[in-house]
Amino acid sequence: MSRYDSIIIGAGAAGLMCAITAAQRGKKILLLERSNKIGKKILMSGGGRCNFTNLFMQPENFLCQNPHFCKSALSQYTQWDFIALVEKHNIAYHEKTLGQLFCDDSSKDILNMFLAECKEAGVTIETNTTITGTTYRDNRYHVITETNQYISASLVVASGGLSIPSLGGSGYGYQLAKQFEHPCYETRAALVPFTFSDHHKPLFAELSGLSVNTDVTTINNISFREALLFTHRGLSGPAILQASSYWQSGEDIAINLLPNDNAEELLIKLKHNQAKSLLRTQLSHHLPKALTQQLETLWWPKSAERPLAEWNNKELKDIARKLNNWALRPAGTEGYRTAEVTIGGVNTDHLSSQTMESTIHKGLYFIGEVVDVTGHLGGFNFQWAWSSGYVAGMNV
Repeated sequence: MSRYDSIIIGAGAAGLMCAITAAQRGKKILLLERSNKIGKKILMSGGGRCNFTNLFMQPENFLCQNPHFCKSALSQYTQWDFIALVEKHNIAYHEKTLGQLFCDDSSKDILNMFLAECKEAGVTIETNTTITGTTYRDNRYHVITETNQYISASLVVASGGLSIPSLGGSGYGYQLAKQFEHPCYETRAALVPFTFSDHHKPLFAELSGLSVNTDVTTINNISFREALLFTHRGLSGPAILQASSYWQSGEDIAINLLPNDNAEELLIKLKHNQAKSLLRTQLSHHLPKALTQQLETLWWPKSAERPLAEWNNKELKDIARKLNNWALRPAGTEGYRTAEVTIGGVNTDHLSSQTMESTIHKGLYFIGEVVDVTGHLGGFNFQWAWSSGYVAGMNV
């Protein structure tokens, strides 16, 4: 039976940050990971280059039932603090777009940074560890695995959410929360592609791999102007992934294919200036040719060979409305299999925003994705992991 000051369940981004922070304070720390490797999400993120934070960090970039909850952790450990840690280890990085910071070389640089910090601070890491039971008695947490039993004064749940189960995502953290009488919000997949089952599915499949800059708006008027990607199953790309966090089953989304243009004014102008031309020909100067051809099949098949001079203004206004406000209803999402994060989770009403400690159970902490805090795409979820992990690590 081994004794520690704190046991951290989950060696992902939040757990690693918590471990090094606590160990640097002289705490004896055990980090338990059920997978064969630590930091699997770190390794696969950002196309293998890890979008580790964002220069423009605001509470508005996070979804939570209590929108103020994330403010304390984000202010205690900022993006600049993590950037300083990255620079301490001489990791080359660059800004891609919209403040997103990526490693120049590989996500392995970030993971190796944590491994070095854990080694220096004396963190004990156990991988391939299956927890068979967790109890609280005599003011101590008892964690039982298949091969050992550990005791600690505090327990940190950093086991992540349900997203990407192939990388270790599971509902274990929510089970622990409920065991210790912590309420949880219903969870769902977020930052995830949309799927379609109606007549749009073959159209999107035909365009698979094509990307176009758009403005995607949800039913509650949340908009994202970024790239949209057509897939064999539906729609993906940054704009869609962002919108998915705000979307509920049965709702429409609106896609503006010409976010920089008033489509009605554009088409009327084209009618006057390019009267003998076809609509698809002129639209191909503003949209990818393959997309224009598919839209023609969908929206104006009977008028495909009519020159613009023969279109009346009402007809053009109808096409323009669709170009600036294409209403689509996804059948669903690709689910946790490809979702980058999980929305919902441990109710923050029963956590201290200053320390991440439970207000129900002394010495119990919840950090990272398991908590009902979900960031936008672009490094925000990693920053929440670093910040919440740091705050807990300073208080265990």
